[in-house]
Parts: sequence; C-alpha cells; structure tokens
Amino acid sequence: MPIFDGENYEYWSLQMKTLFISQDLWDLVEDGYEELEKTSTGKATPESQQTLKENKKRDAKALFLIQQGISKNLFPRLLSATTSKNAWEILKIEFQGSQKVISIKLQSLWREFDNLLMKENESIQVFFTKVSGIVNQIRSYGDTILDKKIVEKTLRSLPPKFDHVVAAIEESKDLAAFSLHELIGSLEAHEKRINRSTDHSLEQAFQSKLDSKEKEDKQKGESQKSPKQKK
Repeated sequence: MPIFDGENYEYWSLQMKTLFISQDLWDLVEDGYEELEKTSTGKATPESQQTLKENKKRDAKALFLIQQGISKNLFPRLLSATTSKNAWEILKIEFQGSQKVISIKLQSLWREFDNLLMKENESIQVFFTKVSGIVNQIRSYGDTILDKKIVEKTLRSLPPKFDHVVAAIEESKDLAAFSLHELIGSLEAHEKRINRSTDHSLEQAFQSKLDSKEKEDKQKGESQKSPKQKK
C-alpha cells in the first residue's frame, strides 16, 4: 500500500488509481454513487435498495483504502469525508490544486517536455527516466500524450552520435506502431556498441602512449651510455 505523506501526490494518486481499478472501485472514487430511486408510490424498489447497499459497501472499502494510504499527519484532513469521492477530492484540491493551478502546472510541464535534450555524456537510461517522469506527471494531471509523440520527441532530442540510428529508425519503422520499449531497446543496443568502440579506441591510445614512452625511455637510456658501454 503506497503511503502519502504530503510529497509527490501525482505518483501516489497514480498508484492508488491502479489499486482502485484492480479492486473495481475506481468508478465510485471518481463519480460517487446515486441514492435510492423511488417509485411513484414514494418507495424504493428492492433492486434499488440492494444496489445502494452494495455501492455503500464498495464505497466504504474505497474510503478505507484512502484512509490507509495517507500518513497519520494527514488523516485529520479526512475526518469529515463520508464517501471515497469526497475524501479523494479533498486531497486532490489541496495537493494537486484547482483547475487553474493544474493548467499552470501543465503549461510548465509541456514546456519542460518540449525543451528536453539529452546531454552528450548522458546515458539512454538516465535520459529516458527524465522523459518518463515528465510524461507521467502530464498524464496524472489529465492531459493525453500519445506514445508516438514521446517516440518522436526522444528521437529529436538525441545527441549527434545517434544520428545514423535515428535515421535508420525513421526510415524503417512506423513510428505510430513503434513502442517506447522497442525504441529504448534499440537505442541502448546502439549505445553499447558506441561504448565498446570508445573503450577500444581508448585502450589503443593508451597502449600507443605506453609504447612511445617505452621507446623514449630506451632511447634516453642508450644516449646516456658511455662510449665504452656502447662498444
């Protein structure tokens, strides 16, 4: 059970949403439930009464999960919440903000996404962790971002050493059907080849420098010998 302590609400809410979906409770948390429908006689039907009873039971379970998912310091905020929807909205408004605040945060996140570039000495794994972090926050605030857009952005953000693999991917792949996992796998495989080539070049350069040093030391030793020793 993820515990929310007032930090990283977006990640906690995403984990909780997954939990609610797995328990078939998300509809209640998101939309709540309706009270009894009454007939023309003013009485509720047995079916309506049974449905309400089941919804209340499921809602109590969802509310309990929310209560269990927050720290003791935050629990007093939910003392007045009688439904899971009410409790969820209390936390959402306080820690995610109003719609206006969310809109401002989304603008900032989209700008960060558009300006993101991979550094020359940065690994694919580290860079993609940054991309994923921004994308997950954008999605947690309710905006849609397709994998195709993420793939295209990633390819545009790579340093020159990836140019030929980017060209190969763009020419041979349908980017709309190219998954992020496939992209990362291809880029990491290319990165390993680059690293092996770089390591080999460095090893050759080091060996060449070592050979030159040995040759220089040998020549220096020869020059320091006396004429008698040289004979």
